[in-house]
Amino acid sequence: MKLQIKLQSILLIFLLLVLLLPFTAYAKGDVQIKSVKLAAVDDEYHISVDSEIVLNPTLEKALEKGIVLYFVTKFTLLDPRWYWFDKEVARTKPRIGLTYYALTRQYRLIYRSYSRNFFSLEEALQVLSQLHDHPITVNSELKPNVEYKAILRVWLDLTRMPKPFQVEALSSSDWNLSSDRLEWEMKLPVPAQPFQFKSD
Repeated sequence: MKLQIKLQSILLIFLLLVLLLPFTAYAKGDVQIKSVKLAAVDDEYHISVDSEIVLNPTLEKALEKGIVLYFVTKFTLLDPRWYWFDKEVARTKPRIGLTYYALTRQYRLIYRSYSRNFFSLEEALQVLSQLHDHPITVNSELKPNVEYKAILRVWLDLTRMPKPFQVEALSSSDWNLSSDRLEWEMKLPVPAQPFQFKSD
């Protein structure tokens, strides 16, 4: 009887934890990579990354104060070498800024000379989470039959924030917003067969 009560208690605690997980993720903020696509386009390679970015209350307040939040999507292609360090053969590292204008009550995404306004944070985050058909810079000759190592991560770039906020970030985990570092091995895609990956 006592064993049955203990098992029921453990099961109840487990169910409560499962139900609370989405709320915990929202409270802390989160970045999750949902899918990746690498395609051969003419003489180039383009990458598409779909993520889910959730801001916590601390980051939302920073936006309201006029702080620009920069998010980086870094993709690297390495040629593994057993006798030395792996060689970086291709990469891309777009950095997109998210800001809020109190006068117009609009959010804005900024990438180089391009900008776009949104009436809600949800809309801005949805577009921010989608990097589509972004060209990859090739640093060295790419070979079609070589098995390359690919690395991908999306994170909030604290180095672009004002110094006082960088200092605050050292003592608070609320500012450390990053996806897991994804690594996989792959051969270069051909025009008719892009490489695709989807998370569970």
